[in-house]
Amino acid sequence: MSVKLVTGGAGFIGSHVVRALLRENEHVRVIDNFSTGHRSNLDEVAHRIELIEGDICDEATAERACKDASVVYHLAARASVPRSVKAPRPSNEVNVTGTLNMLIAARDAGVKNFVYSASSSAYGASQELPKRESQLTLPLSPYAVSKLAGEHYCASFSACYGLSTISLRYFNVFGPRQDPKSDYAAAIPAFATRMLSGERPIVFGDGLQSRDFCYIDNVVQANLKAGATPGLTGQAVNIACGERISLLDIIARVNELLGTKLEPVFEPPRAGDARHTMADYSLATELIGYRPSVMFDEGLKLALDWYRQTLA
Repeated sequence: MSVKLVTGGAGFIGSHVVRALLRENEHVRVIDNFSTGHRSNLDEVAHRIELIEGDICDEATAERACKDASVVYHLAARASVPRSVKAPRPSNEVNVTGTLNMLIAARDAGVKNFVYSASSSAYGASQELPKRESQLTLPLSPYAVSKLAGEHYCASFSACYGLSTISLRYFNVFGPRQDPKSDYAAAIPAFATRMLSGERPIVFGDGLQSRDFCYIDNVVQANLKAGATPGLTGQAVNIACGERISLLDIIARVNELLGTKLEPVFEPPRAGDARHTMADYSLATELIGYRPSVMFDEGLKLALDWYRQTLA
């Protein structure tokens, strides 16, 4: 029996990857400690998956999770730049030690492919646009450092042990099931839920900072394509749409979709945040055949519809 393991499968991205694998009739195993993931994200598919409630920082649990697995989709992480600035040690424990545990367990279990969820935050202070994988990484936050360390561990396991690995550098993923209630909620769910409730959106900084926002379906596609590509050697690839939108542009578009005129409330900028991001994703196209299928405007409408239904 070939098992597809999703770490952090109760999280926002992980729960989407789980559903995509189930649509392909795969035997799916999930490991999650539910520290940030929600059981409700798996409710409708719980009867179709094998669930291990446990922590990737525990070596024995990581070994149990990888048993009989052919592909590991490693999405478990302690996410958020601001959270890592406030408490760097837990980010390091989960994102570095936890990733190392999963790589060792995958190697020992004879896993064929290890797909690592990396982060565009690795580029950090680099001013060059678009971001290309060949440019210097200049991480600005403990989170970015911890995620970049995971990339290097993946590459080293390819070099030392022949484990096929790839690091998918996500750029600002958004879509249904992204948690708007967290203190560290991403821009789109935070804006959408406030504005749907008639409240003014909160912007940290001047709102002119821009991001390459990537709808969840694109990230799921990248994971499945990477998991089906043999012989990878630890490459890092950008997963994005190749366009950038400012925070003020998002608010204007949400106002337009809702028929509202809600002005933002401006708060001081947050430490560790990059000013602008936009990706060149051509290496991902070359290596795994990735191309974005849902661009920003369509994705924003889909996400807004979901938040509207959820709030109702």
